[in-house]
Amino acid sequence: MVRERKLVDEVSGWLRLYDDGSVDRTWTGPPQVKFMSEPVPAHDNFIDGVAVKDLTIDSESGLRVRIYLPENKNQKQNYNKLPIIIHFHGGGFCISQADWYMYYNIYTRLARSANAICVSVYLRLAPEHRLPAAVDDGFSTLLWLRSLAKGESYEPWVNDYGDFTRVFLIGDSSGANLVHEVSSRAGRVDLTPVILAGGIPIHPGFVRSERSKSELEQPESPFLTLDMVDKFLGFALPVGCTKDHPITCPMGSGAPPLEGLNLPPFLLCVAEKDLIRDTEMEYYEEMKKANKDVELLINPGMGHSFYLNKIALDMDPLTAAETNNLIEGIIEFIEKH
Repeated sequence: MVRERKLVDEVSGWLRLYDDGSVDRTWTGPPQVKFMSEPVPAHDNFIDGVAVKDLTIDSESGLRVRIYLPENKNQKQNYNKLPIIIHFHGGGFCISQADWYMYYNIYTRLARSANAICVSVYLRLAPEHRLPAAVDDGFSTLLWLRSLAKGESYEPWVNDYGDFTRVFLIGDSSGANLVHEVSSRAGRVDLTPVILAGGIPIHPGFVRSERSKSELEQPESPFLTLDMVDKFLGFALPVGCTKDHPITCPMGSGAPPLEGLNLPPFLLCVAEKDLIRDTEMEYYEEMKKANKDVELLINPGMGHSFYLNKIALDMDPLTAAETNNLIEGIIEFIEKH
């Protein structure tokens, strides 16, 4: 007789955890938004100026990446070497994939607009793979780039067109936490000939155990509710750890002092109406106190991960305009470094 599994916990619409340890990530929220979490197939041909391929970069662990290559518009010239952006997707360390439409939509646009190669990592997800698994995956991707740069392995799109001296890390939400963590690890090793030129944490999931003023006062959004923050981090953090863990609170007393970290220049992107804005701003202030090179880009009137919401991008001129401002700010930062 087959025992019926029982629901242990859930994050509304996104994830259900059962007593046998299995996890169901089938979208059960409003059907009209399901398309944003649908996978977009890779395509070697250029569509809207960008080609996309999926690649396994570690056969033992199965670690995969998705590579976005912008088209060379001027066929009379050879490619200039392009900056390389490593992307870490969001999802509270528990949901989403690098091939989701919401990421495809924005990162094809960034690759095309910034004229940069984007390498988006298929991160392992919690609760099956608790932290620091996602950090390990991000750092492994950086080491893979180093192996390409040293000629130990070869990937034509990256080796032929990428500039290994201008590598940037970018991440959305929980992926922005990885920008800090992977940069911190990178500062302790020799990446030569790779140069980590910058980090771009966008709306990082920096929190504390105690609720901040913005968590209590700012409106919840489709991409972030207090329930999502609490439950996703409960599933993702090492067993027994609180939100004061260094991965979720790098500016806290439990984390390595920021002064001692060897970090590249950062562009911290904050949405004015983000539920967790206060702790993001606390991180910015502590980085400044530690004499780190950190710039701040604030999008007024916007909520958490607003630029990933394709419906809002199409329907709301302000969201579209602020998404343009965000992308232009990122491009300006990349061009400076």
